[in-house]
Amino acid sequence: MDNWGPLLLNLGVTAAVSLGVLLLTFAVAVATGKHRVVDVAWGLAFAIVAFTTWWMSAGHGDDLTRAVVTTATIVWGLRLATHIAWRSRGKPEDPRYEEMLSKAKGNRNVYALRWVYVLQGSLVWFISWPVQVAQYAAAPPLALLWLGVAIWLLGFVFESVGDYQLAAFKNNPANKGKVLQSGLWRYTRHPNYFGDACVWWGLFVMACGSWVGAATIVAPLTMTYFLAAKTGKPLMEEHLSRTRPEYVDYINRTSGFVPLPPKSSSGRT
Repeated sequence: MDNWGPLLLNLGVTAAVSLGVLLLTFAVAVATGKHRVVDVAWGLAFAIVAFTTWWMSAGHGDDLTRAVVTTATIVWGLRLATHIAWRSRGKPEDPRYEEMLSKAKGNRNVYALRWVYVLQGSLVWFISWPVQVAQYAAAPPLALLWLGVAIWLLGFVFESVGDYQLAAFKNNPANKGKVLQSGLWRYTRHPNYFGDACVWWGLFVMACGSWVGAATIVAPLTMTYFLAAKTGKPLMEEHLSRTRPEYVDYINRTSGFVPLPPKSSSGRT
C-alpha cells in the first residue's frame, strides 16, 4: 500500500462529506417534521462517498477496481434510496422514530441529531472503508475481484427481489394484517437484510487485494451486526410479533437471517 497520504486525506474528506449529507438531511427532517427521511439519505450517503473517493483516487489506484467498486456502491445506494423514498411517500412519521423520540429527554430534535444523524453519518463513513481503501490499493487478483462482484450480485438480487415481493404483497388489500411467507420470504424472514449484508461482504472481498483492505473486515462485520442483531431484524420482529398474530408461527418455521429450507417445528432464531 503506497498511497497512505492520499488515502488519509480521502478519509478526512469523506468523513466531512458523510456528516454533511446527514446534517442536510436533518435540516429537511426538521422542516418537514418527518425524521423518516434519514432512511432515504442512508443509501445516498454511501453513493456520494463512493463517488467522492473515485474522484479523489484518480491516478492512485487500479482503474478497473475503482470503476467496479464505485459502480457497485452507487447502484446499491441509489436503488435503496429510491425504494425507500417511494415506499414512504405520503406516509406519516415512521413508528420507530416516534417511539425513539418519545423517550428523549429535552428537545426531540437535538436528541435525534445526536443519536440518529451524527451516528448514521459516522456509520456511513466507517462502513464504507472497504470502498475507500479498495480504490487506493494496487490491482487485486482478478479472481478475487470477480468473487466480490458475485457476492455483491447475490446480495443485490436478494435485497431487490425481497423488497419487490414485500411491496407487491402489501399493495394487495387482501393481505392486510397478514405475513408474507412465499418467494424469498419462505426461506428467510429478512431476505432484504440478508442481501444488504452480502452486498457489503462483496465490497469487502473486492478490497482484499491488500492487507489494508483485509483489515477493513470490521466494516462488513459491523453492518451485519446492526442488520441481524441490533437495529434491523430485532426491531422489525418485535413490532411484527405484536401486530401480526401469525408471525410467531412464521418465526418458528423460517430462518431468521441466512436462507434455509423452512421447517414445520419450532427452533429458528
